[in-house]
Amino acid sequence: MTMTSIHATDEETPLIQDQPRKKTPLPWFQLWLVILLQMGESMTAQVISPFAPQLIRDLGVAGGDETKVGYYVGMMYSVFFLTEACTVLHWSQLSDKIGRKPAILIGTFGLSISMYYFGLSTTFLGVIISRASNGALNGNIAVMKSMVTELTDSTNIAQAFAYNSLAWASGATLGPFIGGLLARPAERFPSIFGDNAFLKKHPYFLPCAVPATYSACAWLIAYLFLKETVQRPISIRELVFKSANKTRPSTNPETIITENTNRPLPLKSLLVTRVIVAGSNYVFLSLVDISFRVVQPLFLSTPIALGGLGLPPSTIGSILSFFGIIHGVFQVFFFARINDRWGPKRVFLAGIGVGIPLYLLFPVINYLASTQGLTPVVWATVFVQATLSIPLNCAYGAIFIFIAAATPNKASVGATNGLCQVAVCVARGLGPGIVSSLFSLSIAHGWFGGYLVYYIFVMVVGVALFVGSKLPHSL
Repeated sequence: MTMTSIHATDEETPLIQDQPRKKTPLPWFQLWLVILLQMGESMTAQVISPFAPQLIRDLGVAGGDETKVGYYVGMMYSVFFLTEACTVLHWSQLSDKIGRKPAILIGTFGLSISMYYFGLSTTFLGVIISRASNGALNGNIAVMKSMVTELTDSTNIAQAFAYNSLAWASGATLGPFIGGLLARPAERFPSIFGDNAFLKKHPYFLPCAVPATYSACAWLIAYLFLKETVQRPISIRELVFKSANKTRPSTNPETIITENTNRPLPLKSLLVTRVIVAGSNYVFLSLVDISFRVVQPLFLSTPIALGGLGLPPSTIGSILSFFGIIHGVFQVFFFARINDRWGPKRVFLAGIGVGIPLYLLFPVINYLASTQGLTPVVWATVFVQATLSIPLNCAYGAIFIFIAAATPNKASVGATNGLCQVAVCVARGLGPGIVSSLFSLSIAHGWFGGYLVYYIFVMVVGVALFVGSKLPHSL
């Protein structure tokens, strides 16, 4: 893209501006490489969902107390996001300087190694160390969103994020399926793995090894084919030894304008209203979503008498995979059209709003199961809940567009995404611990029939809707 004129911009100038023009074709090969890489992240995040409660039981850390399983599951999820919150901004800022590709390669390598280690862990401490190292090395979430923003413009960014969501949907489909199918293989497939002493000692290594190996392969493909999107990155050597070209600053006014426009802004310059509003909504969306994702497998695995459905990991994996399939299909074929017609604000508010029936359906499903058993009516209600979760997933594409539009300049895309991601990681770090603890406490004390956790998060959704109303009506 050529610039016919140079305009000075300040922190309040949005990166994506409303200029009606012909839609730019997407750079499909590079976009698919980004999707390929993000699928690895999604799979590694979701593969543990079906067997996480059973893993805690097998490790014996809960001492056989079923009401404490939720505490430790929440801790296992939270440590990843809390360590990521401590490092993601640094990775994002670093990627603004050295480029997106080196940061992505480092993160993908760390992702692969940490998942192998997770599968080999036989203590709760080992599991926590694995999750913490995974989060600390994984700055790819913000960096990849920055890359998608740089590969697109205002005419095709909605379509790009629709396909970008396909990565998470595909990983959310394959991850739980792999986790549910391959967990404890010596027991599930005795004719094949029954005599394998290694898999008996490490019953969750196989499902962890699949996404770990996938990430290793994705690393190699990215190393060979992924192109850099930062215009003038500096080398890591140059950054470390401070031997960058230290030329005297230009006194030419036009050059000064160009330098200010193309240099990353300091963090305090990113804290403008547009970024704060978009980032705050991203935080609430993530809190509502991650809490739902954590409480869902807990609910599905908890005995009916204690407020759940009492399903085995294989069935839970199938249900979560179904969620991923319908999300992916809907995102690819309908998100961009709906966003173009309704606008990102309405799409976002609709996505947040469905959180109310999503959480309220948990008590309904348990009530039906406790009075009727696992009848077709119960499964139909589970299907309705899965369908209602589609708009919640679409809200991510909408808020990413707001964040991209709020970015002050192109050189600060990584820092802006990283800043928002820090707050989101804190929310995702605290959310699982809070929701799983509330889940356990609600069951242990019978608060509101054991359903208090769901009613609390309905109120959280109400607050999120209020914050969402502050988003601008136009980009």
